[in-house]
Amino acid sequence: MILQLPTVAAISTTTLISVPMLICFFALMIGVGFACRKHSTNVDSFVLGGRAVGPWLTAFAFGTSYFSAVIFVGYAGQFGWNFGLASTWIGLGNAFIGSLLAWSVLGRRTRVMTQHLESKTMPDFFEKRYDSKTLKVVASFIVFVFLIPYTASLYNGLSSLFNNVFSIPYWVIVVGMAVLTGIYVIFGGYMATAINDFIQGIIMLVGIIAVIASVLSQNGGLTAAVEALTNSKNAGPEFTSILGPNPIFLFFVVMLTSLGTWGLPQMIGKFYSIKDEGSIKKGTIISTVFAIIVAGGCYFLGGFGKLYFDQMVTDGYHNPETGRTMFDKVIPTMLENLPAVIVALIVVLVLAASMSTLSSLVLTSSSTLTLDVIKPMAAKKKEMSEKSSVLAMRIFIVFFIAISAVIAILKDSIWKDSVFIAQMMGVSWGALAGAFLAPFLYGLYWKKTTKAAVAASFIFGTGLEIVQLCISVDWLSVKGIPVLDFVFTNSLYSGVFAMVGGLVLVPVVSLLTQKTLPTNIEEKFNCYDQTVVTSKKDSLG
Repeated sequence: MILQLPTVAAISTTTLISVPMLICFFALMIGVGFACRKHSTNVDSFVLGGRAVGPWLTAFAFGTSYFSAVIFVGYAGQFGWNFGLASTWIGLGNAFIGSLLAWSVLGRRTRVMTQHLESKTMPDFFEKRYDSKTLKVVASFIVFVFLIPYTASLYNGLSSLFNNVFSIPYWVIVVGMAVLTGIYVIFGGYMATAINDFIQGIIMLVGIIAVIASVLSQNGGLTAAVEALTNSKNAGPEFTSILGPNPIFLFFVVMLTSLGTWGLPQMIGKFYSIKDEGSIKKGTIISTVFAIIVAGGCYFLGGFGKLYFDQMVTDGYHNPETGRTMFDKVIPTMLENLPAVIVALIVVLVLAASMSTLSSLVLTSSSTLTLDVIKPMAAKKKEMSEKSSVLAMRIFIVFFIAISAVIAILKDSIWKDSVFIAQMMGVSWGALAGAFLAPFLYGLYWKKTTKAAVAASFIFGTGLEIVQLCISVDWLSVKGIPVLDFVFTNSLYSGVFAMVGGLVLVPVVSLLTQKTLPTNIEEKFNCYDQTVVTSKKDSLG
């Protein structure tokens, strides 16, 4: 049998442009990974880049870890379809609450205290800040259980777009992305991830601006597109209003996607590695501007989704009778008729967005499991060397990438109709943020935070989301119970209640359980009182 290759004429223009761009992109990512090998010889450099990463790399690493292809393809399509142009508020919330406020409130204090306590991961922080190995083990378990499905969900944003452009099987896309990400993370560690995040971030910025300009041009410009959306029988004035058709639901989406970053270990970890005070100040501005363009742009673009209503119906992606919409198809449908070079750029954009977040998640997962679980267990027999610890992290990077890829592939084939897997992916963000946000925030600022309060937050945050999971898969019902029925409307609502509830629960429980207050609390907080010398351009004295 002779393999018949397609002729050049049979290959689309988009493919001809995309393939060379992808080859250059892959070569650059792998090249950076190999070039950064010298920066990953010990645990501190492999996990934190030696705590000497500048503002641009840190800010872009924060932003690219925050915004994956799930946002560009999934959330932008879903919330743009449901809220219209008001969905832009989600992106602005991500910028000002999830980036600007997060950097301002957490950045400096995280960097100072984690170095003072010599903690390299979030579970390690909980042990050293609260004098509890149990808290570290439980936190590590939460990270392990909930980051895996969250990682697997990253591949979802790739399938629709890549199938439309290349018509290749989903599993090939997943394996390719997993292998390439694994190579540069395994060899280069955090520094390779940070440099590649910077490159991927630039691609995302250019791509978002280009696609918005192209979509608006396709619809006659901004004014004409807004008027068309206002006058459309499938949308209407409420889809171009300030707060959209469902302000309450919009508020919960903004809060979960914005405040949630304050408790996610892969996001907080970026503050561990930042270089100095100047880097924090610059990084705050850079990160916020990046979020305004990327997140604000994504959701603004998705707000015009209803202009493609008829095409969605024709392609079978929306059923007018049932109202069921395949939200992952909204953005790809909007891009179908754009110039080939723009589509090719979007292909690289989506891949860059996915790989940047994937690299951050697997590095967080592997370092947590190695440093917080495996190394302490091994120490009972023999202390693990720096070389052995780095090797173990590299092995677990392979493990986490492999298991997340397998879950993603099975979810698309054998487990396609599995409500459990889909909902597990949905509750992951809320469970992690709900469990960790309050204990970490109060741990940086309030001396009276107790071990019991941290444990209560872990139980409350993960417990609420486990209940949400049971309700979503019909194992449990709270219908007819007014308050609970509202809280568990979906994982967005329960995720917000998990975070806000933790912020209330931790101080209340702390005041009632002062007997479990950690020892040497003054010594842990004196890192903020140490005198530093600075120039008059930074301080008048």
